[in-house]
Amino acid sequence: MDATPGGAGGLGDLQQLAAHLRTHAALRAKAEIGLVSEVMGAASWVHGPGDDGAVVRMGAAGVAGSPDGQVIACGEALLPAFVARDPYGAGFAAVLTNVNDLAAMGAMPCAIVDTIVGTVDLAREALRGMQAASRLYDVPVVGGHLTLHDGSPAVSAFGVGRAEKVLSLTHVAAGQSLVVACCTDGTMREDFPFFRSFDERGAELAGDVRLLARIAGSGAAVAAKDVSMAGLVGSLAMLLEWGRFGVTVDLDRLPRPPGVPMAAWLSCFPAYAFLLCAPPGRAGECVSAFHARGLDAAVVGVIDDTGLLRLASGDRRATVLDLALTPVTGLQR
Repeated sequence: MDATPGGAGGLGDLQQLAAHLRTHAALRAKAEIGLVSEVMGAASWVHGPGDDGAVVRMGAAGVAGSPDGQVIACGEALLPAFVARDPYGAGFAAVLTNVNDLAAMGAMPCAIVDTIVGTVDLAREALRGMQAASRLYDVPVVGGHLTLHDGSPAVSAFGVGRAEKVLSLTHVAAGQSLVVACCTDGTMREDFPFFRSFDERGAELAGDVRLLARIAGSGAAVAAKDVSMAGLVGSLAMLLEWGRFGVTVDLDRLPRPPGVPMAAWLSCFPAYAFLLCAPPGRAGECVSAFHARGLDAAVVGVIDDTGLLRLASGDRRATVLDLALTPVTGLQR
């Protein structure tokens, strides 16, 4: 499929790209999250479930802005098939996903706790992966649980961080600028839609993930979401879902690694990629903060109240989702 905007076929290619993303398995899988609301009912998108992490108020008053601040808690379970095939990678990913989720909430990561179920050899490799990621991101793995057995493996991890100001989906509003910030230096895995940047960024990664907390503290962004398994467009749909907002993403402005097709970039899981909402007049400050670290960032659209997630290139438009009609997670508000 030539899904590159401006490629052969003109608007037809953009429509094809939108259809491809609309039916992507990773996006459709997010509908399974609605099970949480079926069992537990409506909940707070700030205190969980909803955002990338749950906000736990600290201090005697238990309110935002207290001296003890706000703790962000999150967790991630890795696919058993991935754990069995690449336990080292699963251990690494368990830390990576939590660190990114904490960053997307505006939190400084404090610690990781893990759970591992599997053989001795698998557990050893998973722990090695966690240790490597822990050192790279400068976040300690402080404890967890280990069950050794010969059955199906399982790896999960849970992160804790502290936030001065929380970046939350509930802060999204029409008129804000949509900023995409990412590392475009790296390579795509051949066996999994994951864009690696670890070798290229190295020791810079620890500062990269902590940058979002500083941006949140300055007020240059008020909401964020990390681009994860649902891909850039799927993660964006989740960012917009709570308020049923819309946006038209200008693909001509979107940062993208050289040599990676647009369809692959919009549906992959990058090691470092975030969607941020900047208040009017603050987008330049937000973008500049990433540029100062040698990361790519650009304003790719403006949040509106249409409920339509659209793609644009030149004078061409294509709708991926109408969030007023098609829920993403189905979480109750």
